[in-house]
Amino acid sequence: MSNEFFLDIRKIMELLPHRYPFLLVDRVVEFEPGVRLKAIKNVTMNEDYFQGHFPGLPVMPGVLQLEALAQTGGIFVMSSVEEELGDKVFLFAGINKVKFRRPVVPGDQLVLNVFFERQKMNIWKMRGVAEVDGKVVCQGEFSAAVANKGDM
Repeated sequence: MSNEFFLDIRKIMELLPHRYPFLLVDRVVEFEPGVRLKAIKNVTMNEDYFQGHFPGLPVMPGVLQLEALAQTGGIFVMSSVEEELGDKVFLFAGINKVKFRRPVVPGDQLVLNVFFERQKMNIWKMRGVAEVDGKVVCQGEFSAAVANKGDM
């Protein structure tokens, strides 16, 4: 396991097609190839979604917490695959056993942990756990596919 591993936003943007306002991973801090990846998302009041979710009581939508975990999974897969990925993209394929444990609010640092479960051909299964201050806020299992951009 490497605690020295680090990807900044520029490297993350090389691996993911997402851009503002939908890029939900700020930094990767740990990576164990084929096993797990740990990333962070700093949640600030400047996030666009807080204007309507909810005025006077800003809460990060659960679906965006899941999306942050999915993007972390995308970074995990793109960093784990040894072959040249070229014109391939990572697509969310399904979610299971999702639970939301507590709200995420401005000022929180969302710690995004993704753990490899299994892979069959181009389908990857992972387990994700998001935490704030060491407490689970969101968790679930998800699957994703590595696909050619041209096939979409």
